[in-house]
Amino acid sequence: MTQYLMSVIHDWDNMGLTQEEMEKSWEQTARFNEELKQSGRWVFVGGLTHPSNATVVDGRKAEPIITDGPYAEVKEQLGGFWVVQAADLDEALDLAAKASAACMHPVEVRPFQGPDEG
Repeated sequence: MTQYLMSVIHDWDNMGLTQEEMEKSWEQTARFNEELKQSGRWVFVGGLTHPSNATVVDGRKAEPIITDGPYAEVKEQLGGFWVVQAADLDEALDLAAKASAACMHPVEVRPFQGPDEG
């Protein structure tokens, strides 16, 4: 089985959900997570705070440069993620469709690199 990262994409300044819809999203996501666990596809998940809480560290020079705020100045950013195991991309896409329906946001799917990929 291959591991896939399923990233939840948020427009943090315009979530587009009412409080009631957000609560529904959380309930649906919890049920989806339980289904992943029961099916053996669960690796781990995480929800993230607002990008304004980010700190960027650039250690490429002798002294690291530490900057508050997100690295990318874009409207949509990572809001949370799942790491799942799936037999192939088709299965991962099916899981992502269910994840997107549950969390009520788009979900990007990317496989992890294998040992021979760089």
